[in-house]
Amino acid sequence: RIGLQLRATLENITGLRAAGEDFRWYLKLKCGNCGEVSEKWQYLRLMDSVPLKGGRGSATMVQKCKLCSRENSIDILSQTIKPYNAEDSEKFKTIVEFECRGLEPVDFQPQAGFVAEGAESGTPFNDINLLEKDWNDYDEKTKESVGIYEVTHKFVKC
Repeated sequence: RIGLQLRATLENITGLRAAGEDFRWYLKLKCGNCGEVSEKWQYLRLMDSVPLKGGRGSATMVQKCKLCSRENSIDILSQTIKPYNAEDSEKFKTIVEFECRGLEPVDFQPQAGFVAEGAESGTPFNDINLLEKDWNDYDEKTKESVGIYEVTHKFVKC
């Protein structure tokens, strides 16, 4: 199991999280057998399920390595998806875990589909795009700017 940890500076915002079954986790994946890393960003979604060979259940993604032809899989563990809150600001926190069988995430690219709320007002902010590693808006209720800055990540073994 590999956890994706996020760190960001939050300004007047809390509850940053991946929204919905169709949220796309953009990853670069490495074959655990031969070490080949995908050139392109690949995405995983909770709503995707692919049967594993030999009737051993299913996974979010099953993929044959281009180099060594080994079949590998990776699964999003839905119960591990956690919000990144105001009190987590500037600290690493695991926001999702992946069950990895032969595929290991080596890079993550946050994109669109995050949601959050105003820390004081509860104002919803939808479809936050973190591709630029920074995002800001304005909370009409509190007349304050809100933002997410310096988004970084790392992977940890769970």
